Amino acid sequence: MKSRSERIVMLTCYDALFARLLDAQGVDILLVGDSVNQVLAGAETTLSATLDQMLYHTRMVRRGTSRALVVCDMPFLTYQVSKEEALHNCGRVLAQTGCQAVKLEGGVHVAPTVRALVDVGIPVMGHIGLTPQSVHALGGNRVQGRDEIAAQRLKNDAKALEEAGAFALVLELVPAELAATITNSLRIPTIGIGAGPACDGEIQVLHDMLGLFEWLKPRHAKRYAEVGKLIQRAVAQYVAEVRAGDFPTDENCFHVPELAERR
Repeated sequence: MKSRSERIVMLTCYDALFARLLDAQGVDILLVGDSVNQVLAGAETTLSATLDQMLYHTRMVRRGTSRALVVCDMPFLTYQVSKEEALHNCGRVLAQTGCQAVKLEGGVHVAPTVRALVDVGIPVMGHIGLTPQSVHALGGNRVQGRDEIAAQRLKNDAKALEEAGAFALVLELVPAELAATITNSLRIPTIGIGAGPACDGEIQVLHDMLGLFEWLKPRHAKRYAEVGKLIQRAVAQYVAEVRAGDFPTDENCFHVPELAERR
């Protein structure tokens, strides 16, 4: 797609229902993000996401997908400790979920692990810039690569991941100009989130773009719908009708004529 200048569309997804809906609309890649720990489990960060949690949600997404590439986010400390542990955990993900690739955060320091995974046939997507599993070390959810030294570090990270065999690279919260430079320097596609329009594709958190979080509106996200408000209105109407005795009505009931005659 990069060689044909075709934009890559990617969204997060955590269950079979949404997987079917997104897959049917032509989304190219579904990322089962460790963001599930925040979006569905209510945690403050992704750090406490577990491998079992990711296995469970990735299996569900894969069941609902017929054409999109399914990528599983490897959670914190499932690939950083050693290459051997990374091979075991990533291999388990592919074997037990049916997904086609894994995503790892980090640049130069994680490149040897990426190479080890690719060498045994495990496709790897990289992720640099703001890496949520390093949120405390980075001082919070901040744009990365603002100065010349930091920008060069990200360029080095991107090149190291490409050379290690990563097939694509997520750029998160990176200045648009830097993202463009990195994108143009790589043979593999870049997929941006808060990284400007020059990336080869875009990823957003599904619940952000659907407007399911009224209390959270990231600058990098565009709301394509206000599904949260729609759900609230629907539930409020249901509550009111049940309490007023307006639901269920006869059309929502089942009848056995013999029993009605006895009454």
